[in-house]
Amino acid sequence: MKDKLLILSGGMDSVTMLYHYQKEIALALSFNYGANHNAKELAFAALHCQNLGIPHVVIDLEFMAQHFKSSLLEGADAIPEADYAEDNIKSTVVPFRNGIMLSIAAGLANSRGLQAVMLANHGGDHATYPDCRPGFISAMDAAIGAGTDSEVCVFAPYTGLSKSDIAKIGAELGIDYSLTWSCYKGQETHCGVCATCRERKQAMADAGIEDTTVYQA
Repeated sequence: MKDKLLILSGGMDSVTMLYHYQKEIALALSFNYGANHNAKELAFAALHCQNLGIPHVVIDLEFMAQHFKSSLLEGADAIPEADYAEDNIKSTVVPFRNGIMLSIAAGLANSRGLQAVMLANHGGDHATYPDCRPGFISAMDAAIGAGTDSEVCVFAPYTGLSKSDIAKIGAELGIDYSLTWSCYKGQETHCGVCATCRERKQAMADAGIEDTTVYQA
């Protein structure tokens, strides 16, 4: 039964979830919030939805780029070239991004009679991004349930998985990860040195996937 809405970025995690749960997904929802890499991600999100015949909606959130503080919204040069474990990667946090997106997704799902909104957060996000942590997901699930008379819930099945675990799921599904985007700089090709590029490389190596991504470094 197709009763779920997936928040789809066009990155490895949400594209994996799109294929993994395609039989349950009635609608994919992407957001253009002014991030450096949005244009790259959105193109891949649209491509995979077209491949699977899943309806795809894009909603503009331009106010976030105008009013929120994050290196993710400030151009390629603002992105730290570091691992997620290093303190400066905290600059990539977009304050309450997932809270805003989940709220909009819940309203859209409720309007269309769908029962769940799906988010592809994972265990590697927890240390850096507060709106990816299990406690936040549980709180948003409770709030959305209360605000929709329990007609909509949050379904985030990758919360306890690593990116390597997700890549292994993708390998089993035969996903071509060269048709996804990770790099926070959002340039013509992946930079290869920002935290998301480093995590991407490691995840595919751990999953035994030949990485055909074009990297600058």
